[in-house]
Amino acid sequence: MVYQEQQDQTFFSSDSDESFDFSFVKQGARVAVYDDMKMAPRIIVIDPAPTKEFIEKLATVVNEQRMSLGGNIPYTAIRQVSENFIHAHFSEMVVSIYDGGNTIRFSDQGPGITQKESALLPGFTSATKEMKAYIDGVGSGLPLVKDYLDYSQGHITIEDNMGTGAVVTISLNTKPLTPTRVAVPPLSPREQHALQLFSSEGALGNKELADLLNMAPSSAHVILTKLEENALIEKTNYRSKRILTDYGSAVANQLAQEQ
Repeated sequence: MVYQEQQDQTFFSSDSDESFDFSFVKQGARVAVYDDMKMAPRIIVIDPAPTKEFIEKLATVVNEQRMSLGGNIPYTAIRQVSENFIHAHFSEMVVSIYDGGNTIRFSDQGPGITQKESALLPGFTSATKEMKAYIDGVGSGLPLVKDYLDYSQGHITIEDNMGTGAVVTISLNTKPLTPTRVAVPPLSPREQHALQLFSSEGALGNKELADLLNMAPSSAHVILTKLEENALIEKTNYRSKRILTDYGSAVANQLAQEQ
């Protein structure tokens, strides 16, 4: 691997770091553990604490919970992404664990990450002097996680959060690399998109789907009805949300591979 040495690459949008107190995390974090996607998650609150202690506690709790679900994402990867919250000034942190502990999503409402591709390349860093008292800040964290996941048939994604902030998702592939082909029912491009959203987002309600597809709730309801009639999704007992059936998951995976 060729490591690129770059200085002062600002791929994290940032407010003034000089005026922010990095020594103590004043906002707690919430860890949502999805034992069953048909049910509401268990919520674990990580209380405010001195920064190094807070990061250690957060990474440890997330690691313990993914182990309890049978996941294989290593602690080191979890720790590296947990440290990334420092760039968001530890604002409104939520960590969601699902897919049997093999998918973990870290979200915040900080300033966000503008140069997402650069954030995954070694040597690119926007860590300030104030941050480097608590993290390495040499631009190796997310790239190391990406290298591990690439080698382990997993992946890492960086997306914009709703409104503001960033969402970093790390996932290991737990499905066969050559799955059996399934019969795909006739679906419009919009219906296929909706199916993929269920695959990536988990449980969704009518309003949430409408917001994600940027359409009226009535139009989203028509799509939900079509997917449900084709046995691709089913209702949960939590706030009328729906999730993929096993068949729906297989169809979504097949459509993703064919794109």
